This record gives sequence, C-alpha cells and structure tokens, in this order.
Amino acid sequence: MSEVEKRLAALGISVPEAAAPVADYRAFVQAGELLFISGQIPLKDGALAATGQLGRDCSLGEARAAAELCAVNCIAQAKAALDGDLDRVKQVVKLTGFVSATADFTDHPKVVDAASALMAAAFGDAGGHARAAVGCSSLPLGVPVEVEAIFLVDKR
Repeated sequence: MSEVEKRLAALGISVPEAAAPVADYRAFVQAGELLFISGQIPLKDGALAATGQLGRDCSLGEARAAAELCAVNCIAQAKAALDGDLDRVKQVVKLTGFVSATADFTDHPKVVDAASALMAAAFGDAGGHARAAVGCSSLPLGVPVEVEAIFLVDKR
C-alpha cells in the first residue's frame, strides 16, 4: 500500500478501481512527466452518488461530498495509470472543477475546495495545486460536479 493510500485510509477512504470511460476518450494520458486525468464524476460502486444542480436541487454539502468523491476517482485513475504506485506522484499540478449551478449560485470555489482538501490530505505538500472552479448549466448524467486533474509524476 502506498503512503498516499495509507493517508487516505486514515481518513476512512479507500481508493476504488478506476472507472472505465463512458464515451470515446481515454481516462488518462501521460505525456512525459505529466499525467492528465479526464473529468471524473461522483461514481461510487458503479452508481451515481449525486445528481442535481446547485441552487436548485443540490445542497452545498451534497456537492462538496460529490467533489471529494470526484477527487477520489481522479486518484483511482492515477493509480491505474501508475501501475498501482501513487507514490510516483511528485505534485498535483492542477485541478479543474466544473459545478452545475443556477445562474445565481456563486459559491463554486466552496464546492471545489472539497476536492482540493482531499488532494492535500492525500499527497501532503505535493497536494498543493493551481485550480479553476467553473460554473456551467449542466454536466454529464445530471451530476452536480466533475473534476479533472493534472499530476507531475516520476516517469520510471
């Protein structure tokens, strides 16, 4: 078990198997030392853990939990890409969080903060990253949040 997985386990979080892409794209692509993780949605055990739109039918708390789950799923994709060794992650470079929200909802950063906090908890100092929190009118399958990630990794 990697040090990253040990930190997550201490929080009661286990890294799941990486989900297969739901359309015509790759779940991850590595270019040199950069590992790009495609947008991850709040799937848990193969089912959607959250749906809805912020400001209408999804609370801030529900969306934050969904964002954290998206981050867990980004980590799962990284684990798959890195042959199971999350300790090869040298830095979380950037997260982009997409938040499905009504026009009057403005707390997008508070939603994506949950994903950022998980990366910091999982990767320690290497978890600090650049970030964008983007509002949109809808997301795939009606989910409230989607998160994509870029990691700097040991190529080995």
